[in-house]
Amino acid sequence: MELDLGVWLGQYLWPLSRISAFVLAMPILGSRIVPMRIRLLLCLLLTAVAAPMLQNLPRCNPLSLECWVIVVQQSLIGLTLGFLMQILFQVANITGQLVATQSGLGFSSMMDPNTGVSVASISQFYTMLVTLLFLSMDGHLVLIDYLVRSFHVLPISSSWSLPFNQHVLWACGTWMFAASLLAALPAMAALLVVNLALGVMTRAAPQLNIFSVGFPITLMLGLLVIWLSLGSFAEQFREFSDQAFSMLQEVVRT
Repeated sequence: MELDLGVWLGQYLWPLSRISAFVLAMPILGSRIVPMRIRLLLCLLLTAVAAPMLQNLPRCNPLSLECWVIVVQQSLIGLTLGFLMQILFQVANITGQLVATQSGLGFSSMMDPNTGVSVASISQFYTMLVTLLFLSMDGHLVLIDYLVRSFHVLPISSSWSLPFNQHVLWACGTWMFAASLLAALPAMAALLVVNLALGVMTRAAPQLNIFSVGFPITLMLGLLVIWLSLGSFAEQFREFSDQAFSMLQEVVRT
């Protein structure tokens, strides 16, 4: 009877641990702007859907150390999977920081409601744009589908080890900075040409006050370059999303 109670408890407690950690760390649904009650209701709903499909669960005492080790393990798996998708949204944040620094718009900052820290307004613009693109591509539904299917890829077990490909996991940070630089490269290159032109003008006419003339020119051209680069940003973000989901699959491949 005690083991049956442990299996019944584990059938819902262990999936709830992974799902709750994933929703807490994932983009959009895990942000502070989503009410806690909505997130809790979503976790319970996903647990009710995923729990009946689980088989061959470990049999252990619900009050034993082994049971709570499995809870911690499932929470770490959920946090890792959600954190990997947060990297995709950080690409937009870093891209905005690079463009804002190069164009002189870095002084314009605002509070990020997701993280609670002050970031450049251009970063917020790119983050909102990426959020809309992600929702329009049904990325949140893909994440939820992958979360449910992860119980078959990474079944619940009493093993102490985490089934992650650590080499790919460490490479995700490198990919984040490389993708950010690639996304910001057109705007940075255009603004570099503008700064070089202003430098030549200052050299040719030393009496020209470059700070009073060049600064507003750089600001306006920076906004113009951002506007012109939006046409290719959607397709570029789609490629980044495919790469992020591919890395997510590689990380959990054992």
